[in-house]
Amino acid sequence: MLVKDNGIRGIVLKPDIKNVKIEEKKDKIFITLGAGEPLPKVAIETGKNGYSGLEFAAGIPGTVGGAVRMNAGAYGSEMKNIVVSTTYIDLDGNIKTINNEEHEFEYRKSIFAKKKYIILQTEIELAKGNVEEIEQKIHENMESRKEKQPLDMPSAGSTFKRKDGVIVSKLIDEAGLKGFSIGDALVSEKHAGFIVNKGNASAKDVLDLIKYVQNVLHEKFNIDIEPEIEIVGE
Repeated sequence: MLVKDNGIRGIVLKPDIKNVKIEEKKDKIFITLGAGEPLPKVAIETGKNGYSGLEFAAGIPGTVGGAVRMNAGAYGSEMKNIVVSTTYIDLDGNIKTINNEEHEFEYRKSIFAKKKYIILQTEIELAKGNVEEIEQKIHENMESRKEKQPLDMPSAGSTFKRKDGVIVSKLIDEAGLKGFSIGDALVSEKHAGFIVNKGNASAKDVLDLIKYVQNVLHEKFNIDIEPEIEIVGE
């Protein structure tokens, strides 16, 4: 998430709902998670218990609620593959529950990205697996993330969405934009899909750099890309 330089006119709340309920049915594991549960922690702990299906999420920062909202994913999987149902509060204060199909999952998007509902909890379905194999997969994913992504510098995560199956970071690299900066906002030299803060970048620096990258890719490759990060505030 990127908050614009003039901030947000209003109250910002982070519902810190944390609870875990596990139910086993034959080889299937159903886990109900509070929206405030940290996603990486859940992925690692379920792996330790021999539950498979969340290996992809071990390195994704944020909460379960945030992951459902944007259909977070990595390494060939995403939340829509494991979510059974989600309970939320609508704008009239009603508590409702929807099934997987009703989430309207798309690439980095769900119904919660379109409507201002407050997620309370989500039920996911995992499978029984081999603890060593699961932990090895998690380790491989984490090492790959460390090797390929600029985790040593501040950023809001992957900056741009993929477009029609095209890996945008490769186009940014081909356009010669690795290392290009506006103010202290920098196109990462380690992974061109990340815009990082090399010191004192303002939100405007980041937004100007996003716009510049969008314009260059449109001119060079006739492709229009969208930010993956959430931009809020004034």
